[in-house]
Amino acid sequence: MSNEEFRAAMSRLAAGVVLVTAHDPDDGPRGEDVGMTATAFMSVSLDPPLVLVSLRNGSRMDDLLTDVPLWGVSLLTDTQRQVAGRFAMKGRVSDRLLFADIAYERGEVCGAPLITGALATLECRTENRIEAGDHTLVTGRVLNVGLTGGDGGPLTYYKGRYRHLG
Repeated sequence: MSNEEFRAAMSRLAAGVVLVTAHDPDDGPRGEDVGMTATAFMSVSLDPPLVLVSLRNGSRMDDLLTDVPLWGVSLLTDTQRQVAGRFAMKGRVSDRLLFADIAYERGEVCGAPLITGALATLECRTENRIEAGDHTLVTGRVLNVGLTGGDGGPLTYYKGRYRHLG
């Protein structure tokens, strides 16, 4: 089996799209907000409330969540495709401009940006980090939930493209 065959097989699994965010207090005089689009995200446990996200080893978010224990998740709607695409770009130098014209509220617990109009938002604290090949699985305890009831249905990712249920 080749990497391409494995990737093609896994692209046939539809996934929800989320934006994972955190605030880096040590980057600049006021810190910097960091965000990344993720499709490898899932609920793990109800008691205690736990979620899991898969981060590429060495990515900015992986490095940041090694030091910063609090982070946020926005479950994106199918009307927020541009947000997902913007934060999925590889090789960007700074996230500051990516947040510039996106409406968000700062999480009261995690301090990270939570996207306005998302289907729901979660504020999390890292519980566990597990190395898994070229990724790290980060388990987070959910400390706060926002049910914002954004417009539209969930944004999904299937066969290499953003989709909506319809």
